[in-house]
Amino acid sequence: MNLDDFSDLIERPDGGVRRDAEERRERLIVPPGALGRLDDLGEWLSAAQQAVPVRPVDQPRVVIFAADHGVAALDVSGRAAGTAYELVRDTLDGASPVAVLARRFSVPVRIVDAGLDCDPELLPESVVRHRVRRGSGRIDIEDALTAEEAEQAVRLGMAIADEEADSGTDLVVLGDLSVGGTTAASVLIAALCGTDASVVTGRGGAGIDDLAWMRKCAAIRDALRRARPVLGDQLELLAAVGGADLAAMTGFLLQSAVRRMPVILDGVVGAACALVAQRAAFRAPDWWLAGQASGEPAQAKALDRMALTPLLDHGVTVGGGSGAILALPLVQAAAALAAELPERAAEEEEEAEAAEDTEAVEDAEEKADEKAADA
Repeated sequence: MNLDDFSDLIERPDGGVRRDAEERRERLIVPPGALGRLDDLGEWLSAAQQAVPVRPVDQPRVVIFAADHGVAALDVSGRAAGTAYELVRDTLDGASPVAVLARRFSVPVRIVDAGLDCDPELLPESVVRHRVRRGSGRIDIEDALTAEEAEQAVRLGMAIADEEADSGTDLVVLGDLSVGGTTAASVLIAALCGTDASVVTGRGGAGIDDLAWMRKCAAIRDALRRARPVLGDQLELLAAVGGADLAAMTGFLLQSAVRRMPVILDGVVGAACALVAQRAAFRAPDWWLAGQASGEPAQAKALDRMALTPLLDHGVTVGGGSGAILALPLVQAAAALAAELPERAAEEEEEAEAAEDTEAVEDAEEKADEKAADA
């Protein structure tokens, strides 16, 4: 498998349709610009859907990839190593932040076990049946995955994206549930952005004290030494310092772009996978929205590199897509406004055009007077 092949498969959202959406926006009763970024969101959705007016976002879904990371054994996380399955269990039981929000917004949640370090019997078969391996290697001293496991994980993400697109999902909120995942994500971002460990090391979803932060920074530093020699191959990079969830999310993002299915990114883990995917296919980020700024320095670095501006800035770090799902109503509101606001009547249209013409004439006369005065 060569992830660079995706570059030929992914097209940007339809530019012609976007221009049509912009022209329609000019005719609405609300003045252009009065809705702020909602205008841009509505036009982006039109281009993604190839439809003017834009269709409502009626079938969104939260898709969460879960895994444990061996680097958590270094006590770099606010949670004990190997306990990501507890986060999954809470979400399945409706007791996690993302579960509460998804229930409130009537959005179904799908959890995919890519590499949890637990007995499969602890979770439903529908969750664990996709598992690539049990946990990942300790990336500061060994590869997270074998080459075969990395490819299997990427193909898993691609398959999940195809299943969602085929089932009619029209937008995905992408999340992760892991222990040690932010450490691996920070390594990927630091490697791809060419920066040092201290620049990308954050406090993680569960929060850590200063000593744990120092351990995390050292682990990222050591993993970076292993990442730099394989920067030229995205699959090797994911195998060396990623993990099954990170590889699967990268495959999911790439295949979602192939299938023209928009995705809202959540935190630093999603941003890291998006950055890897962008390296493989430069047009892919045109299909993604940054749902929120989590406050993690590595996420800010990655989003800046991809020129993605977060929709919200609430500092939500709990993971699972909790921050990103808060942006979903904003996207749905943009679609509703773009589709349902009435256009100006023909008389109003003519008056607006006449006013623009008058203003243009007055500007031209004013400039002519200024030139004459200068002469």
